[in-house]
Amino acid sequence: MRRRTPVAGLALAVLAGMTATLAATAAGAAPAAAPVTAAAPALLAAAPDIAVTNIQAHLTQLNTIATNNGGTRRAGSAGYTASVSYVKGKLQAAGYTVTEQYCSNCTYPGNNLIAEWPQGPADQVVMFGAHLDSVSAGPGINDNGSGSAALLENALVLAQQNPSMTKRVRFAWWNGEEQGLQGSKFYVNSLTAAQKGYLKGYYNFDMVASPNGGYFINRVTSTTAAPLKAYWDSLSLQPEENVEGQGRSDDYSFQNAGIPTSGYAAGASATKTSAQASKWGGTAGAAYDGCYHRSCDTTSNINATVLNRSADGVAYAIWQLAVGGTPTNDFSVAVSPTSGSVARGASTTATVSTTTTSGSAQPVSLSATGAPSGVTVSFSPSSVTSGGSATMTVSASSTATTGTFTITVTGTGTATRSATYSLTVTGTGGCAGGQLIGNSSFESGSTPWTASSGVITNSTSQAARSGSYKAWLDGYGSTHTDTLSQPVSIPAGCSSYTLSFWLHIDTTETTTSTAYDRLTVQVGTTTLATYSNLHAASGYAQRTFNLAGYAGQTVTLKFTGVEDSSLQTSFVVDDVTLQAS
Repeated sequence: MRRRTPVAGLALAVLAGMTATLAATAAGAAPAAAPVTAAAPALLAAAPDIAVTNIQAHLTQLNTIATNNGGTRRAGSAGYTASVSYVKGKLQAAGYTVTEQYCSNCTYPGNNLIAEWPQGPADQVVMFGAHLDSVSAGPGINDNGSGSAALLENALVLAQQNPSMTKRVRFAWWNGEEQGLQGSKFYVNSLTAAQKGYLKGYYNFDMVASPNGGYFINRVTSTTAAPLKAYWDSLSLQPEENVEGQGRSDDYSFQNAGIPTSGYAAGASATKTSAQASKWGGTAGAAYDGCYHRSCDTTSNINATVLNRSADGVAYAIWQLAVGGTPTNDFSVAVSPTSGSVARGASTTATVSTTTTSGSAQPVSLSATGAPSGVTVSFSPSSVTSGGSATMTVSASSTATTGTFTITVTGTGTATRSATYSLTVTGTGGCAGGQLIGNSSFESGSTPWTASSGVITNSTSQAARSGSYKAWLDGYGSTHTDTLSQPVSIPAGCSSYTLSFWLHIDTTETTTSTAYDRLTVQVGTTTLATYSNLHAASGYAQRTFNLAGYAGQTVTLKFTGVEDSSLQTSFVVDDVTLQAS
């Protein structure tokens, strides 16, 4: 939440009248966007429980991002860009329609992140938002990692449950809130009158895990606030109006456009009263958040109870406002790892996991097809209840057909769902090695690499180590992210596995102590190394890594370059090899 800007004539004593006036103004200014009405609290059980441990895991990731980027996730910074990438990746994997909106007139230009669940009528939208940026002074884990992470986990649970929708649900993570609600203002100003009319309510979540927190609701007596209040009332929390936050967070941008608003907050720098401490616990006479806008706003600055109640209240509101009908029972199947290698006369295992994606759990029978001659696939147990897992054992006889094959693992319940597993069968004790990276010097176009536009290039502005082409990530001197990746199957049975690439870094950054621009090298989800503007040097340097731990797997080798808002750093990669022998 941004700091309060004093406004002449503001009279908090007229709070009750102001709340009523705002509600009336919103309804009168935009009749097409009348507030949605909530069902009675008797339907409380329909909403899912949001696991606070999952939210805390997101907060840990945001804290790590800040630590790796100068201790901050300030708008427009590398830490903010990495935060957007983290949230975006989770949402895209869950099936959301995700867009980034560049706020060109923000003090620190950067992207708003908008994610829409593609079900329900497009002209009937309820929107849930939180600002993703921190202040420069710290990582901003309560302010406002808490609201951002609570919404992210709610979005993931909605996708997992996949219920029937009566309205469309849209989520947003805002840039530039700390500089004056700039990202949300930019978004609202970009909407047409018709698009504003589609929005039946905007719900804002800013600082929802304050360590000495309270239970505050924006416009608590309004119709829009009804589902949020109903949930907290069911816990006997006696929520109060969010006086401290009036006009200080992103709901204000929507309110000014005549869109009905509400939201949760747990308090910032204001002082908890004795009456509040009596009904909510905590310390009277102390700030709701003593680390507000400070470097100590880390994962240690979180009240898990308040966070849990806030996140569950969001879920209740989503289900009351936008979910209807009885969901069909359904499930999904996944195999981990997704590939493996087995020598003749040996066996290997993988885990088959099932997940209930909607409705209730159900029995799922497991089977496999596509195994070559001499290979058998078995499951223990052979049937699970969706949500459970089984061990898949792949055994190869001494005469098994060698080569690479796709095995389809099928789960059969009320529906049939499947996943694939790539199996490589080798000769007894053999090593099907060699150089495993395709187009390792980038001289043959882009295949099999996947790269951001312009990364694989023969530009003479950066010299290749060999040939004419190389992969040039970043070098723009503005906020930018480039990626370069290739899947690679690593055979089992070899004695050595060496990844090698040549890296040149040049920069116009002048610092000798701060890593503003970064290149991360990953295999699968494991980070092998991170380089930055601090590693700049003339010429290319060879980097090597032992990948023996990935034998028998198919993994993705990925380079990610993230550049901040000024002063270019170029990461130039060439001659990438993975030698198995």
